[in-house]
Amino acid sequence: MRCVGIIPARYGSARFPGKPLAELLGKPMFWHVYQRAMKCALIHEVLLATDDERIYTKAADLEVPVVMTSDRHHSGTDRIMEAAAGMGLHQDDIVLNIQGDEPALEPEMLEQLLGPLISSPEIKMTTLARTIDYKSAQSPHVVKVVRSQSGRALYFSRSLIPYSEKKNEEFLVHIGLYAYRFRCLEKFCRLGQSVLERKEKLEQLRLLEADIPINVVLTRHTSQGVDVPEDISKVVQILQERQQ
Repeated sequence: MRCVGIIPARYGSARFPGKPLAELLGKPMFWHVYQRAMKCALIHEVLLATDDERIYTKAADLEVPVVMTSDRHHSGTDRIMEAAAGMGLHQDDIVLNIQGDEPALEPEMLEQLLGPLISSPEIKMTTLARTIDYKSAQSPHVVKVVRSQSGRALYFSRSLIPYSEKKNEEFLVHIGLYAYRFRCLEKFCRLGQSVLERKEKLEQLRLLEADIPINVVLTRHTSQGVDVPEDISKVVQILQERQQ
């Protein structure tokens, strides 16, 4: 069984154009994501998938494996599928969707994603979640998830789920890292947008509506991604602390 990580790196971004090339401690953001992912011992190879010549050239200069993909993809999942299709994967091989704006990624998070898929052939897809407090859960920009006793996702929402008026209640925030069996990724991309996916603007709901289970693994790690230029300083501080 092969476990491959793919980092989608799109140049265009409404809030942060050229984000993958943003410099952190002398290297572009995608380089840091690649280096962090390569620290996961369970992954056999990591590949950058981009739609831009500038990113492609910079990756090649830094000896980061890279492939050029279409600039017409509507999501990172579609870009990952195009890259994975050219890797000669078997149906039960595992593909990790590693967000290109997570330069402070903890490699252990990838190990936690892969664990259930490696140990059980019945599991098709995994993602991560961690606990947050009531105040943090109020924001619609924070995606919440509820899961069954066996760890399967019941629903993802921008709304507060489960509903509660208790200020000391804890909730599960979804962390947007995914691992799929290749056959599950193929099916994901063949399915059209679902009703709930369009309403919530959350593409993982497409799978739940198609009765494809998603295993939600709890993690203690937080996730500091880069959404806007102002986030750069926060990530640089984390990276500098790790170097000390």
